[in-house]
Amino acid sequence: MQLKTDTKEVMTRPTTPQEAFWQGDFGTNYIERNKSEKLLDSNTALFSQILGHTQGIQSVLEIGANIGLNLKAIRAHLPQARLTAIEINAKAAEELRKIEGCEVHHMSVLDYSPQKKSDLVLSKTVLIHMPPEMLPDVYKIMHDSSDKYILIAEYYNPTPMEVVYRGNEGKLFKRDFAGEMLAKYPDLRLVNYGFVYHGDPEHPQDDITWFLMEKTT
Repeated sequence: MQLKTDTKEVMTRPTTPQEAFWQGDFGTNYIERNKSEKLLDSNTALFSQILGHTQGIQSVLEIGANIGLNLKAIRAHLPQARLTAIEINAKAAEELRKIEGCEVHHMSVLDYSPQKKSDLVLSKTVLIHMPPEMLPDVYKIMHDSSDKYILIAEYYNPTPMEVVYRGNEGKLFKRDFAGEMLAKYPDLRLVNYGFVYHGDPEHPQDDITWFLMEKTT
């Protein structure tokens, strides 16, 4: 039986410009640009490497899951894992509901309140699009939602910087997300990290740097 959980977004705060950006046409067009078997194959290879450093994962939560290419790749390695997705774009949430057994929360991660913990909580090219001033709130949600592992796969830079994103300002920010989380939460330890080059001949990613962290208490 397919689990379909759709939590309606209830805003108790102003919508950020970044949220409006991804809820609208740009977020919907992003789906078509990134719907490919090649990207799914690259994700499957990436998560094979990352999950090799983990043990006992039975549940996964992804923030900003889009249409689920990361969750599908993870399921290829962990077919029995319980999947949960948070996604702000309505069309992407519809696609996520097609994934068997995936619990879908159609809402902003900033409005998500964890009701249960997951063994692995991850973001992949999502934190880069968050308002920088909101990152501490997102870090807390990720930390509070995790029972064991946190994975951050984003664009790394040792110091915060903004990048014009497809002609749009204020929509993409690089920084040391993992370093900030490790400093904020002493119960986290770095398990491993890696980089995937956009020119990789077999399984390219968009110059992603990933950091796998584990809760020690």
